[in-house]
Amino acid sequence: MTPFKSADLSKLHRSDAKQRPSLVDVSKFARSTDRGDSIGSFLKNLPEFLKAGDWRTLLDAIESAHRRGKPVFWFLGAHVLKCGLSPLVIDLVNHGLVNALAFNGAGAIHDLEIAFLGKTSEDVAANLKSGKFGMAKDTAQWFAAGTALASTDGVGLGEGIGKFIAKAKAPHKRHSLLAQAFKAQIPALVFPAIGAEIVAQHPEYDAAKVGAASHLDFRILAAQCARLNNGGVVLHFGSAVILPEVFLKALSVARNQHRVEKFTTANFDMIQHYRPNVNIVSRPTQHSGRGLTFTGHHELMLPLLVWSIKSRLRL
Repeated sequence: MTPFKSADLSKLHRSDAKQRPSLVDVSKFARSTDRGDSIGSFLKNLPEFLKAGDWRTLLDAIESAHRRGKPVFWFLGAHVLKCGLSPLVIDLVNHGLVNALAFNGAGAIHDLEIAFLGKTSEDVAANLKSGKFGMAKDTAQWFAAGTALASTDGVGLGEGIGKFIAKAKAPHKRHSLLAQAFKAQIPALVFPAIGAEIVAQHPEYDAAKVGAASHLDFRILAAQCARLNNGGVVLHFGSAVILPEVFLKALSVARNQHRVEKFTTANFDMIQHYRPNVNIVSRPTQHSGRGLTFTGHHELMLPLLVWSIKSRLRL
């Protein structure tokens, strides 16, 4: 016999499960869909738990923002463009469901190549060893032309590049987010990291003009952030560092002069990184608002989101 004292389970004070509050009940279970069901049926039949509940919360926020004239911002990392998702965001631009776009420098480069070439994304590993990586002169020249136009016109870098694409004989400009944003007259903002993008390798690169035009984009973003108050939405896809850091500083500028609270943010990525989670999701909405996270591949999650938004708004 063991020398150690053991609990006497016969003396437990037990309860009735029928009277116990439960977090899960069958009324919130998923329901099966049938052949030919719409995306609306799919969404309606999702379970009412965890991320499915958050998905509905985000759709509620986007619908409310659209109905009330509050902005919906889309922050897009370059991988989103490389996944061929530009047409879906452009579709929402054309429906008035995108009120500002923000990109890192690589996003603008991919957008330029898509517009002029109908293709993008070179094989880095294959070209790095020989020193050929990033040496496409036409890409650098297009970026420089957009930068020069921004400088001449006194506009931000995103608007300058978008106008350059829109006015040029770019055969695939209908797939350019920057060009379509320029056409729709919504802010499209570009935040490069000098030396981190291939265009900085080229003699056409004017760092002073790039920096000045991008800083104007920062000031535009700060002014736009003031509009988030009481119902705006920020959607962030796939920028691990640049866009979350820029957003945090722009929001601070806006809050220095205005009340900016009670808005919704959502971070979408294949894995959840530190900066998007703290600078997009948690810090901006701390004590006021909602921050949501969704993990999955952009080529699946963004189409699902766009389809969900259009279904909810009956577009």
